[in-house]
Amino acid sequence: MVRHLIIIFTILLFLNSCSLAPKYQRPKAPIPSSWPKGEAYKQLNNSLKTPDELRWDDFFTDERLKKIIIIALENNRDLRLAGLNVQRAMALYGIQRAELLPSLSVVARASQERVPADLSETREVMTRERYSVDLGILSWEIDFFGRIRSLKDRALEEYLASQEARRSAELSLISAVAITYLSLSADRENLKLSQSTLETQESIYQLMKRRFEVGLASQLDLNRAKTQVETAKADVSRYTKLVAQGENALSLLCGTKIPDELLPSELEKVIPPKEVSPGLSSDILLNRPDILSIEHQLKALNANIGAARAAFFPRISLTTTLGTASKELSGLFQSGSGTWSFVPQIVSPIFDTRTWLALKAIKVEREIALVQYEKAIQNAFKEVSDALAQQGTIKDQILAQESLIQALKETYRLSYLRYTKGIDSYLSVLDAQRSLYSAEQGLINLRLLELTNRITLYKALGGHNGKSQE
Repeated sequence: MVRHLIIIFTILLFLNSCSLAPKYQRPKAPIPSSWPKGEAYKQLNNSLKTPDELRWDDFFTDERLKKIIIIALENNRDLRLAGLNVQRAMALYGIQRAELLPSLSVVARASQERVPADLSETREVMTRERYSVDLGILSWEIDFFGRIRSLKDRALEEYLASQEARRSAELSLISAVAITYLSLSADRENLKLSQSTLETQESIYQLMKRRFEVGLASQLDLNRAKTQVETAKADVSRYTKLVAQGENALSLLCGTKIPDELLPSELEKVIPPKEVSPGLSSDILLNRPDILSIEHQLKALNANIGAARAAFFPRISLTTTLGTASKELSGLFQSGSGTWSFVPQIVSPIFDTRTWLALKAIKVEREIALVQYEKAIQNAFKEVSDALAQQGTIKDQILAQESLIQALKETYRLSYLRYTKGIDSYLSVLDAQRSLYSAEQGLINLRLLELTNRITLYKALGGHNGKSQE
């Protein structure tokens, strides 16, 4: 028996000596090595920090927004599910890893059997009893050809993929909360603008009504002024609804109602997040959590090929026990009651077409995963390129919009002055009002676009590459 034990432990030393899985090599990224160039990208600043140098709580500078993000990270149900998936994958990896090592079991048995006279050696009715206690290894597969090791590697990669999926979910949640917060700020600012416009239009309508009563304004001008009042009322109602919906969306993302003191007042008072740079090389995309997750899945399928290949070779299993047995319970541990067994088993496939088809299916799955990996990189490159194009032009748009508003304010002032002096019709005043109001709304939307684009770029570049915050 000692010789058998020596053989077992010698085998254990060489468990990891054989693997039939193909060597993994990271596929070449199917994108240019540098970012796009052209008129839309002329304002890019590569001296800024890259996202992997900025944690989210460094990237965001508005204190109320950071508190809301913390609430979301603690309460969001989707993020909780992602975390539970990580725990499940870790447990499955532990189970698969344990398959490499033998498990020791204690088996106690007791049996009684009545033997009839015609079957008894003594030709008399008798009762047989047997008691035994065995300590041993039961049906342990010795992994000569790396099947279990490949399955262990697959489970490890699936666990790592779930970790990256959780990090991706966390980054998506942070971005969604921030963009919703900024959108709510813009809606509140638009609501404030529409309320101010309504007050102005109502005062103009009252003035127009008095002028009409004394014959200084026409019915048409009065109706036009009334139209502006009703339009402003409709905008107030619309933005009131959008503000309420924005608060509901923020509460859903955070998994709880947000305290009123943390809600934004208007976009102009929000401290903007920092600007980031993509760096000089597009290789930064390979560290995006969603792309890393797909790559780990690709590695898992690569390891699965090793398990499928090992199915063509013999499977060796071993059952061995040491114990004691006696026909009486009191004699179990007495001298001379020791027992042992050594039962190796080899099962070798001869003809089974399923193994060939399984290997072919796994290879096709790996090719599918490879295409998905390459497509994810290409989509990431487009997302970053679009965000960079937006970043490179948005400031010029804002400056032009601010200049337009100043011109429209002066146009409105002069139009109203000409109307009150009877030089021009109220239609000119009406056109100037509409243009100014629309331009002010457009400026709010452009400022919102600038801030959300910073967040989009931070997310598209993969955010911070460190461990996710618990």
